[in-house]
Order: sequence, then structure tokens, then C-alpha cells
Amino acid sequence: MSISGAERAPSDEVDLHMHSTASDGLLLPPQVVQAAHSAGLAAIALTDHDSLDGLAEATAEGDLLGIRVIPAVELSAHDGNREIHILALHVSKLALMESHLAGFRSARETRAARIIDRLREIGAGVPLETVMDEAAGGAVGRPHIARAMIRAGIVSDAREAFDRYLGAGRPAFVEKERLDIRDAIAISHAAGAIAIWAHPGGEGRRARLEPLVAAGLDGVEVLHPSHKSEDIKRLGALAEFFGLAASGGSDWHGSVDGHRTIGCMHVPAAWLARQDEIVAQRKAAASSGPTVGAGR
Repeated sequence: MSISGAERAPSDEVDLHMHSTASDGLLLPPQVVQAAHSAGLAAIALTDHDSLDGLAEATAEGDLLGIRVIPAVELSAHDGNREIHILALHVSKLALMESHLAGFRSARETRAARIIDRLREIGAGVPLETVMDEAAGGAVGRPHIARAMIRAGIVSDAREAFDRYLGAGRPAFVEKERLDIRDAIAISHAAGAIAIWAHPGGEGRRARLEPLVAAGLDGVEVLHPSHKSEDIKRLGALAEFFGLAASGGSDWHGSVDGHRTIGCMHVPAAWLARQDEIVAQRKAAASSGPTVGAGR
């Protein structure tokens, strides 16, 4: 199947990478679905970081508005010393996935507390309670700390917060507890999902991709706002070469302007249909017993 998307109808589009207040998005899950409806999207994947908490509300709103909501989650993993994000799309075993996510969220809270301690030591402290208020019950992360710093007048915007304090190598940076990429793929598969390499950009080359495919990677995010035209062309070709599912999305967090707006990547519904085929094939293979090479 060609992944060019050239034959798609303008209204036949999906967005398979979006965030709500269940992690670091600005809008409640139902509001994300409402925005998708206004944008004319046929389906979305709610891919909050380490959280499925927004799924029930988003799905209910989707049922009302005729928007399909794909159960999904974004996992932060490591391939050696490089951080790599995995989108677990089409999660069907929600309880099993949640059992893993609870541990990841606990690690996030520990990390946030350590970052806040470091900020306090360098005279840029914000109360933990303020950060947790920004998270509003969702999976806490550095964007919430940045928002608390903006509220306190320590920085003017999130970019300054990361550039001066929170980014890698900055004074308040704390490493994440590491999840190996192979474990992230295995967790995705165990929960009935397909594992997609999120926003690989310039890192998405054959030498990097080949061992991940061998580890069970199912697809790559071809369309993402951070990708240059040459990235999109290369990733599309690699997806076809390895027989991987193509995916794409806006990585939307609720902004109404800028380069990451809802539906901005114009992802064809045909890509979602191909993902559905892979999920169905995997379920059929599982029901008929172990088969060599089954799953892609």
C-alpha cells in the first residue's frame, strides 16, 4: 500500500497523536474530541503520556459526535542512551496497560519532586502543590513545572523554562527512570496495541530502525510537525521497505496557533485502516495459536 496519502479526500483525515489534561495537554478529554469534530476529523488517538485516564470521557464524547477515539498512550523509553517515544496505539487490554502505567506515573511524581528540589536550591523554586495543580490529576511532567514557573513569574514562557532550567544539561534537569525500548514494545503488544516510533525525525534511519523492527516495532510516525520534508520522504520509504504501519499526528496539546494545531498533518484515514488490519491479523494469529512471523 502506498503511504503517500495523495488520493485521500480532504474530509477523510485522522489525527493519531494528541494530548489532553490527562497528561500535559491544555484541554479536557471531551474538549479534545469536540475540537476534532470542529476540525472535521474522522478519528483521533488520545495519546497522553503514561495515562489512559482521559479515555472513557473522550470515547463517550466521540460516540455523541461520531468521532472514533483510538485507545492509546505515549511511552518514554530508551534505546541505549537515546530517549525514544513509543505510541502504543489500539490498546485493548486496558487494565494490563494501566498496571504498568501506574508505576510510570509514580516515577514521574518522584522525578518532579527532585526537579523542584533542585529549583529551590538555585533560587527558582515553585511549590510542589502548584505543580500538581497544573497537572490537575494527570501524569505530571516538566511542562507542568514550566507552567508553575510562568505563574510564579520566574520565566516568561515554557521555552525559557526549558532553556534555562529544565532541559537536558540545565541546572534542574533530572534523568527519567529508564524503560528499555524493547520493554516498551513488549508492554504495548501485551496490551493488544501496536508499537509506533513517535516523531523519529532525523534519527529515523535504516541503521536505527532495523534493530527495532527485529524487536517487534510495528510502525513509524511519518507525519509530525517536527519533521522536515526530507524526513517525511525517508520515513515513508523506510515504512514501505520494512512493511511497517505509517502513522501521523499533530502532537496537539491544545494550542490554537503555531505549527502544532489539531489536524495540521492531514493524516489519511487509509493509514488508520492499515493499522486496523495489523491489529486484526494479530488477534487472529493469537486465537489460532503461536505462528512463526505472525504479527505484522
